[in-house]
Amino acid sequence: MINIGKINQLSVVKHQGANIYLGSAVSNKVLLADKKPPENCQVGDSLTVFVYTDSEGYLAATTTLPLAQVDDIAYLKVAALNYVGAFLDWGLPKNLLVPFSEQHHELEVGKSYLVKVFLDEKQRVVATTKIDKFISDTADEELSEGQQVDLVIADKTELGVKAIINNRYWGMLYSNELFQPVKKGQKLTGYIKQIREDFKIDLSLQQQGYKKIVLPLTDTILNKLKANNGELMLSDKSPPEAIYAAFGVSKKVFKQAIGALYKQELIDIEKTGIRLR
Repeated sequence: MINIGKINQLSVVKHQGANIYLGSAVSNKVLLADKKPPENCQVGDSLTVFVYTDSEGYLAATTTLPLAQVDDIAYLKVAALNYVGAFLDWGLPKNLLVPFSEQHHELEVGKSYLVKVFLDEKQRVVATTKIDKFISDTADEELSEGQQVDLVIADKTELGVKAIINNRYWGMLYSNELFQPVKKGQKLTGYIKQIREDFKIDLSLQQQGYKKIVLPLTDTILNKLKANNGELMLSDKSPPEAIYAAFGVSKKVFKQAIGALYKQELIDIEKTGIRLR
């Protein structure tokens, strides 16, 4: 089956003059629209392509892969405007249309917006800034606490930063738990910290749980101490940014780790750093 608006693995099924046609086991006759097809392309070769509907309604494919495909949320820049809508730069020669009917307000050239890529009623790949109609405010059985998820950073709020989970759900990263700078449109790996009683989703940028994070970090700290003559100029008083730069974890997790090492009588904790005993 060929998925329109998605990346497909298709085989070369026919050469006709300068044209190359692709297909799958159950479908064929997708024109490879690239001006320069892969060198020495032969019938039977498998190609990774993006499939779309051309201006005449026929299926076409390109080996150039876009920045987003159908069902994705992406942060894309407006390249042009005309009488039908706005056109986004998504990495392909033909820009991605956001029809006027799919805009909350008129978009501006040069500015970037969070959009959802989808297929319209004519099976054309288009985008919308009205992403809320595709994203749920509450979790369902697909999500569970501790689960690793894909995030797209959205807008800042008084509590923190909203993020889109797996292109389908809204979640929240709280300001007091963010240990690294984030920006709108950024794609990150995150974790479901908590599904609340109202089914709203709290997120974290690091795994939760002592065994999963703190214990491995204690080994990392010990190794770093041994490689640095038994001392590190980091302590529970150090700024979060310095701790994250050294170990890629939050200050809270770092304090748990050095606290565990102190209880095991392996290190001393001083104002300016830690030392091996």
